Amino acid sequence: MESNKLLTLLQETGAMLDGHFLLTSGRHSNVYIEKFRVLENPRALDDVCKAMAETVQNQNVDLILGAAIGGILIAGGVGRYLDVKHIFSERVNANMELRRGFSITRGQKIVIVEDIITTGGSVFELIQLAKDYKAEIVHVVNLVDRSSGEVDFGVPTTALLTIPAESWEAEDCPLCQQGVDITQRGRTGKQMETV
Repeated sequence: MESNKLLTLLQETGAMLDGHFLLTSGRHSNVYIEKFRVLENPRALDDVCKAMAETVQNQNVDLILGAAIGGILIAGGVGRYLDVKHIFSERVNANMELRRGFSITRGQKIVIVEDIITTGGSVFELIQLAKDYKAEIVHVVNLVDRSSGEVDFGVPTTALLTIPAESWEAEDCPLCQQGVDITQRGRTGKQMETV
């Protein structure tokens, strides 16, 4: 999928929002991407999963790993296109864990899928989880990279779209300094700073 097509898709589905937002990472931003406007649309979800799968189709992938909740749909779609098993982790007491009988075996070649990357915190946790099981991470594929490519996972990484969006620590946020009300969007169960 070409970047401009995905950007148009984000805009047409109402996924790109302007304002003052508290991100899952705890940072503040003037742009929020509501991934579920894309993920709830069957054609849009299918298009992004197909594009992600094409990125890694020749890498002998054994397993697709995502994080609940958005990563469940993406992992399932990418796994379907590659015809490989797909699982997801869940956050338990602020830590990523495999539950529901999911497992990773030593040496499995894993692709980690993610929706939006700002600081990469969730992906770093998924990488550590896979390493704990002695698996091989062959690629990280994500829908949107808000970090402008500044996050280095130490493995090959592909973003379908890079949107350089500004974000700030709460104490440095110019929108807070201007008194602009903050909106807190979706929650993942991560420990977040209070506003």
